[in-house]
Amino acid sequence: MIGTSVQRFRKGDQVFGSTFPGAGAYAEYLCMPEKGAMAAKPVNMTYEEAAAIPNGVLTALPYLRNKGKIQGGDRVLINGASGAVGTAAVQIAKYYGAEVTRVCSTTNLELVKSLGADKVIDYTQEDFTKTGQTFDVIFDAVGKSSFQRVKSSLTQRGVYLTTVPPVADFLQSIWTSIAGGKKVKFSATGMRSARKKARDLVFINEIIEAGKIKAVIDRRYPLEQVAKAHRYVVKGHKKGNVVITVAHCNNT
Repeated sequence: MIGTSVQRFRKGDQVFGSTFPGAGAYAEYLCMPEKGAMAAKPVNMTYEEAAAIPNGVLTALPYLRNKGKIQGGDRVLINGASGAVGTAAVQIAKYYGAEVTRVCSTTNLELVKSLGADKVIDYTQEDFTKTGQTFDVIFDAVGKSSFQRVKSSLTQRGVYLTTVPPVADFLQSIWTSIAGGKKVKFSATGMRSARKKARDLVFINEIIEAGKIKAVIDRRYPLEQVAKAHRYVVKGHKKGNVVITVAHCNNT
């Protein structure tokens, strides 16, 4: 159903998108403004797969592209490469032609390799900051490190990106934005305008339809089992995304 003044979409169009940071609840139907953060659903994805894309992509893409200024040939390390943001970041970095090293646990090694890993570091066996390797971009998708800890692993003009900056990194980001050399940056990606998010979803749609990015879904739960899904997620062991399904939806 669409309003009479809507120009961007037509009745029957399949879409995907995000309502964050708006508050709400789980529901079978949602009314969004035409200028909301949504775009046409990739034709080569089911609804469930498309639902797994926006959360991770709308964080990873602006971090790597806008803050990290990622480009072909860059050496990029993704810390926390098996979560929703990490799995998206790995694929986006590969799309831009970077050499990607992923850091994850033993149980997730095969998953991150399947996403196109150039190198994989098992953090239960090895500390990437002690390997002597340096990177142009280090993206901490889970907020488990700090600028001071990884600084020696950055190239001379390397950039450290973190989704959960401690106070010290917040202060460092102000200082390094002025001083030359290694920098620490973060971004409130969820607070970006719906227009910017919609533009990114259109871009991601094209990449998905070109076969460059795929959805990573750990588990699916029916709407009636939302509480069970939350209990699983808060354990902190999910791989990629957890999706809530609605039985009567056409899944193509």
